[in-house]
Amino acid sequence: GVGKTTLIQKVTQALKSAGTSIDGFYTEEVREGGRRTGFDVVTLSGKRGPLSRVSSDSSTSRCEYRVGQYIVDVVSFEQLVLPILRNVNCGSDAEKKICVVDEVGKMELFSQAFIQAVRQTLTGSGTVVLGTIPIPKGKPLDLVEEIRNRKDVKVFNVS
Repeated sequence: GVGKTTLIQKVTQALKSAGTSIDGFYTEEVREGGRRTGFDVVTLSGKRGPLSRVSSDSSTSRCEYRVGQYIVDVVSFEQLVLPILRNVNCGSDAEKKICVVDEVGKMELFSQAFIQAVRQTLTGSGTVVLGTIPIPKGKPLDLVEEIRNRKDVKVFNVS
């Protein structure tokens, strides 16, 4: 809620208008009647799908991934995000690409395939990642700490 996604969107627009090769995704609040009901994943190519929604107490589905009051739609998330991360890793090293990953947080980390794809993207020599990670509070998230502690990562605190 401090403006990480807004900052990512503005930087993305500036890079696009400068002709930079950029792909990726960001997460956006979904609001109904003034209250937050969930989050969507929005790709830079304009596709959109649910990341999470507030659970109705009546729902007792077979395999639920939850963060607080939200149920995470891992399948929808993976369908939107994994092709982007895999595609960005396939380019030639000649063309530097920028990949936007907003964000690597609790909800996204329910996907093992996402974790693997982020690791591969970070080690891919031809890709610069512009991403967001949450500040540490509570139990550390392994991949987030791994990213934060990489020698080739520059962390800016947004406030």
